[in-house]
Amino acid sequence: MNWEATYAIALELKRKFKDVNIEEVTLGQIYTWTLELPEFDDDPQLANDDILRAIYQDWYEELNKI
Repeated sequence: MNWEATYAIALELKRKFKDVNIEEVTLGQIYTWTLELPEFDDDPQLANDDILRAIYQDWYEELNKI
């Protein structure tokens, strides 16, 4: 898994942090938690706010599916 896989990362974070309030999650937490995922294998320095926001958005949308 790499930074381009924002949806896959979001699904893993949703599964791992199912009790967290997404509205209180920071981009810093998303960065740290993503690096901790066992399946994640990419350069941490490639991350930027746009990527982290995309992960957040994917996670948020996944939680709010009807």
